[in-house]
Amino acid sequence: MSIRKILVTGANGQLGWELAQAAPLFPEFEFVFLDRTILDLSKPESFETIINMIAPNAIINTAAYTAVDKAEIEKELAYTVNTFAVQELARISKKLAIPFITYSTDYVFNGNATSPYLTDMPVDPVNYYGTTKADGEQMAMEVNEQAIIIRTSWVFSAHGNNFVKTMLRLMKERASLSIVGDQKGRPTYAKDLALATINILQSLNAGQIVKGIYHYANAGETTWFGFAEKIKEIEGLNCELKSINTIEFPTPAKRPAYSVLDTKKLESDFSFTIPNWEHALIECIKQINKI
Repeated sequence: MSIRKILVTGANGQLGWELAQAAPLFPEFEFVFLDRTILDLSKPESFETIINMIAPNAIINTAAYTAVDKAEIEKELAYTVNTFAVQELARISKKLAIPFITYSTDYVFNGNATSPYLTDMPVDPVNYYGTTKADGEQMAMEVNEQAIIIRTSWVFSAHGNNFVKTMLRLMKERASLSIVGDQKGRPTYAKDLALATINILQSLNAGQIVKGIYHYANAGETTWFGFAEKIKEIEGLNCELKSINTIEFPTPAKRPAYSVLDTKKLESDFSFTIPNWEHALIECIKQINKI
């Protein structure tokens, strides 16, 4: 089956929005974007009827419960959206014999590594959000061995709520900020992830067999403090930034200290060069300033 019509969940999220911005560049695909008013991931029982009405050739699930700290309290909702909903979408895709792409997180790992996480390393989440995503991965693969799972990290975009937009706002409002400097990861521009996803769809249409877990994040690694410093530099702001340790900034959910993802498998399988996060950040801030 060639892929023509693609159902995308989470239309109002960062990745869903970036896919919508990119869609006109790829006229070979017809994207159908659904937000939670039409397809609500907290109601998996409604999926099959909606999907059958649209009759897509592929499903991309960009929707998720992403409130990491709130997930420690709203456990049932977080689990339904990130685990049961993903399992149901994977099951329906298997039944329809169509590709299914969903996204996971660096937070499935415990952060104790000292070198980038490979796709086949064992998961061991340190917070409930990570648990819901790890279980979602496993349950999706159990019902659909052809499912495609893309783990990503530290996502930012000109759209929605994210670290970049928060820092830009706070640095203009305050004389100084304290930023965690002992957590390391790879920032991801949602626009670049969207283009990588479309690249995967094109590979599927070309007959390439694609399944299992991949990692995508922009090239290069940094800390949240280093990320903030770069934002300040690009925008030319005067806010004083202070690096603090995680222990000085307690949160309801524990964060992994090291969550750098190794992306070589994706780059190799799709002959794909991933842009550096600093270059991506410059582009994103230009977009933010246009809005």
